[in-house]
Amino acid sequence: MGIVSDVFAGRKYAVLGLARSGLATVECLAASGAQVVAWDSRDEARAAVEGKAELADPTEIDLKGFDGVVVSPGVPLNRHPIAMHAKLAGVPVVGDIELFALARPTLPKHRVVGITGTNGKSTTTALVHHIIETAGIPTRMGGNIGLPILGQDPLPDGGVYVLELSSYQIDLTRSLDCDVAVLLNITPDHLDRYNGFEGYVASKARLFEMQAGDHIGVIAAEDEPSRSILSSVRHSRAADDERVMAVKAADIDPSRQAGWPALQGPHNAQNAAVAIAVARALGIDEAAIEKGLQSYASLPHRMQRVRELNGVLYVNDSKATNAASTAPALAAYPPIDGRPRLHWIVGGLAKTDNLDECEPYFGNVAHAYTIGEAGAMFAELLRSHMAVDDSEMLSAAVRRAARVAQPGDVVLLSPACASFDQFRDFEARGDAFVAAVAALE
Repeated sequence: MGIVSDVFAGRKYAVLGLARSGLATVECLAASGAQVVAWDSRDEARAAVEGKAELADPTEIDLKGFDGVVVSPGVPLNRHPIAMHAKLAGVPVVGDIELFALARPTLPKHRVVGITGTNGKSTTTALVHHIIETAGIPTRMGGNIGLPILGQDPLPDGGVYVLELSSYQIDLTRSLDCDVAVLLNITPDHLDRYNGFEGYVASKARLFEMQAGDHIGVIAAEDEPSRSILSSVRHSRAADDERVMAVKAADIDPSRQAGWPALQGPHNAQNAAVAIAVARALGIDEAAIEKGLQSYASLPHRMQRVRELNGVLYVNDSKATNAASTAPALAAYPPIDGRPRLHWIVGGLAKTDNLDECEPYFGNVAHAYTIGEAGAMFAELLRSHMAVDDSEMLSAAVRRAARVAQPGDVVLLSPACASFDQFRDFEARGDAFVAAVAALE
C-alpha cells in the first residue's frame, strides 16, 4: 500500500518525473486525498498514473495555489526551467523525502537515520539496516537505495527508517529532522550542479542544520570538509557536544575486521565504525552489532565478490564512479610477499583528467586494463607505474586479465569513472562484468 497521510488531504501538488520515486509519490498523494498533476516525457510513464493524476507539464501550467512541485533528484535545479517557474509562482520545489518528512507526525512512533557522503553511502546504509534487523527491530531502507520510501508500508511503533541521502535529495528537503544524521566523507563530485565545491559541501551540511539540537550526529572526520562541518555543528550545539560524534577508520581493530568477510579494506573500516556508532546511538547491544557485522553480505556492484576461478578472485566494484571511491578498493588488496596481485579494470566516462587519489596505491597493481572513453588517457597516465593493456571493451579486459592473473591474484573492476559512454548505468556495467566472468572457463 505504501505511506498514506491525512497531512496531504485537500492539498495540491505537481509531480515532475515518473520513474520509481515519482510513481510512488503519485500513489501516496492520490491515496491521501491530494489533487495531483503529473508529467513525464515517456508515454508509458504517463499511462501508469492515469486516473490518479491529471496529466500536464508543470513547467507549462499556472502553479499558483499549488502546495509544492515534487521533482526527482535527477532534475538539475540549477539548469531546469521548473526551478524559476515554481519560484515565480511562490511554490516550493521538493522531493519525495520532504513528503516523507511532512508525513512523519501522522505515522506510528519511529526514528529516522539519514546517511550522506560522497562515497560509501549505500554500503553504510545497507549495513546499518542489517544491524538493526539483526537486533530484531522493525526497519525499512530507502531514499537513494532500494524501494522509494513512500512506496513502502509504514513501520509499526518503535521502527527505524534508514535513508541513504544524496546531496540532491537533501537539496529537495526542508524539514527532515533525523534522529541520527550521518556524514561519511566529502570529495569533489557532481560539481556541475553546484556553485563550486563550497556549494556541494553546504548541501551536505544541511542534513545537520535540519536536525533538532538534541538529536545525534555521527561524522567521519577524515577529510577537511567533514572536519569543518563537525566543528560548526559542535559549535552550534555547544550545550551538548557528546551528541555529535567523530569516528574514523582507525577506531576499528584490524583483527576484529578480519571476522567481517564483506567489510574488508580501509574504506569498509570507516563504514563499519560509522555503523557501530549509529547502532549504539539507537541503543542496540554490542552482541547484536557484532553479529550484524559478521553476517552482512556486500551489495551488488560494491566490492562484490563475484567468483573465484583457478585461484583468482573476481570483484565487481562498478559503483566506484570517481577516483576517490576507487582508491580504497585498490588499498584493500596489498601485495603478498612483495608481489603486486591486482589486475585493475579502469575507465569509462571520466569525471577528471587524473587519478590522483588512486596514486598512493599504484604499487598494489600488477596490471591495468583501460576501457571506454577515458581508456587511452588513463593508459598514458598509468604506463610509467604499471603494465597497461588498453582493452577498450570491458569483456576484452576480463578475458585478458584472466589469461595473465595467477593464483592469489584479484581481478578488480573499479572504474573511477561514470558508465554512460558504454552502459546505461553502473549497475548495467557491473552486470556486464559479472556476465563476462561467468563466461570464463
